[in-house]
Amino acid sequence: MQRNLAELTLLCARLRQNIIETVAKNGGHLSSNLGVVELTVALHEVFSFPKDKVVWDVGHQCYAYKLLTGREDAFSTLRQEGGLSGFPRRLESEFDAFDTGHASTSISAALGLLAGERLLGGDAHCIAVIGDGALTGGLAYEALSNAAQLELPLIIILNDNTMSISPNVGGLSRHLSRLSMNRRYQSFRRNFDEALSKVPVAGEPLMRLVNRLKRAVKAVFYAENFFIELGFEYVGPVDGHNLRNLIGILRDVRGLRRPVVVHVLTQKGRGYKPAENDPGGFHSVSPFNINSGVLPTSGISWTREFGIAILEAGRKNSKVVAITAAMEKGTGLSRFRAEFPERFFDAGIAESHAVTFAAALAARGLRPVVAVYSTFLQRAVDQIIHDVALGKLPVVFAIDRAGFVGGDGATHQGLFDISILRSIPNISLLTPACGAELPLMLDWALGQDGPVAIRYPKSSPPDNLPESVLPLEAGRGLLLRSGENHWRNLNGRAAPNGNTGSKLCIAFTGGLFSETQGAAAILKTKRIAVDLFHLRFLKPIDETAFTELISCYEHFVIAEEGIVSGGIGEYAQALALKYKLKTSVTALGVNDTFLEQGTRQELIRRAGLDAESLAAIFNNLKPG
Repeated sequence: MQRNLAELTLLCARLRQNIIETVAKNGGHLSSNLGVVELTVALHEVFSFPKDKVVWDVGHQCYAYKLLTGREDAFSTLRQEGGLSGFPRRLESEFDAFDTGHASTSISAALGLLAGERLLGGDAHCIAVIGDGALTGGLAYEALSNAAQLELPLIIILNDNTMSISPNVGGLSRHLSRLSMNRRYQSFRRNFDEALSKVPVAGEPLMRLVNRLKRAVKAVFYAENFFIELGFEYVGPVDGHNLRNLIGILRDVRGLRRPVVVHVLTQKGRGYKPAENDPGGFHSVSPFNINSGVLPTSGISWTREFGIAILEAGRKNSKVVAITAAMEKGTGLSRFRAEFPERFFDAGIAESHAVTFAAALAARGLRPVVAVYSTFLQRAVDQIIHDVALGKLPVVFAIDRAGFVGGDGATHQGLFDISILRSIPNISLLTPACGAELPLMLDWALGQDGPVAIRYPKSSPPDNLPESVLPLEAGRGLLLRSGENHWRNLNGRAAPNGNTGSKLCIAFTGGLFSETQGAAAILKTKRIAVDLFHLRFLKPIDETAFTELISCYEHFVIAEEGIVSGGIGEYAQALALKYKLKTSVTALGVNDTFLEQGTRQELIRRAGLDAESLAAIFNNLKPG
């Protein structure tokens, strides 16, 4: 049912209020969602979902869409365990045409949906909504090229909230771009082109001449336009908060038979002053107070510890450079950028480029550090293998959000980096257990002749180990024996004659230090002694020392904050088989599944890696 402008305006206000209240309670992406409310409402007025399909690039601007597609009653569960995802999910609703979570995929996906629709004889419209930031990703350009080639009536909405518009893209340009959407004009154009192409002999040269004339006219009235040069129709720029105009333009666009880009200007954080004034700060937020608009401070975090560590490394070594893919604040590089602006590089949402760029810097003799979230590192696996590891170039990867990541769900878990990186030759992989170890590992990494990755979780680091400053020994970790208060470097056998005083050992990757400590404390109350082994190195591993350590125990458990397949736990089990050890080796982590949203602690518990679950593994053992 069509609604009048007043009703639609009230609807936009109600959507905004719901989004603000829910994100303030649950956390989530605020600025981007507030910026597309009018655009979302306009799309629903013009198109028929779910018959028509829309793909939201990245997906962190889909909240209004969820509210308009039958999920308003469940919206309070957004990003909660068992609740609505913060991103489009096909399993959640038939209105979600394609799962998204990483940038620059929407044009490829929408084009594929449209090609499939036509092959199956359907006439549905397919729309890609992509932001100007996501348009920096290389996949978007590959898709644009293919879309222009196929000439299917794909609708691309460029949601532009930061681009500056040159002066000549003004009223006349908007008028002409709107005129080009007119159905009579499009019909005349098709008929004229068809008639001209049929003229004997002269038809083809005349067609080329007309096309050159059209490009010349566009060059006069339009700013240089990449989309027009590719062969797209272009509409814009359009005020993304003017409902009447948006609806009219989308109705015109709906009737096109050619690919089109609708350039929409929006304001991040629209309708909530704190977010309007600080759109970056309110991009992805923890729960906050609506009235004050003050975001909670993060306090001590692994990200902050890394920021301090790389700043100190940069002060000591002028060859240290920092690289990020549009995540300066998220990866803790703001202070480095402020002090060393000439040694800081933001590659935009282009992880593949960032890695190869870093490889070339390393080839030139610099010491690049690529700070990246684990989930986004996946986008550059080919470059890590081909451009970094193959040439054994000294690039350091600071992998933030490694392991369990809370409310953002399956697309943002950092569970695959261990399996991926352990399979690549020449690379080292380290995992700190406390904040003091991170600068120690970064200094070690910057001194190596090949690539090194350091992974750490999205959480606050636990209290520093008393022996956290023990020097790193490549391939070896730290052992804490039951009943002792100090950790020791693993040198050969864990104890004389292989006797540690305990039959049990839990080895862990750094982010699970607190959980394994908790398990040891629980077991202690049951008079069950357990040793702890901190896997500082996940690669390389001193096979002899590690095998001898495993052989000292009856039961050896590996608690790994990652996918089990291809991880360190499977490696330990393979060693036990290879050397015919009598030790029972258990590999714990995430089994062959994707994890949906929940808090970090909920996800750890779901994977059976919390203190209680780890302790329960030994419940059937006799005290001793």
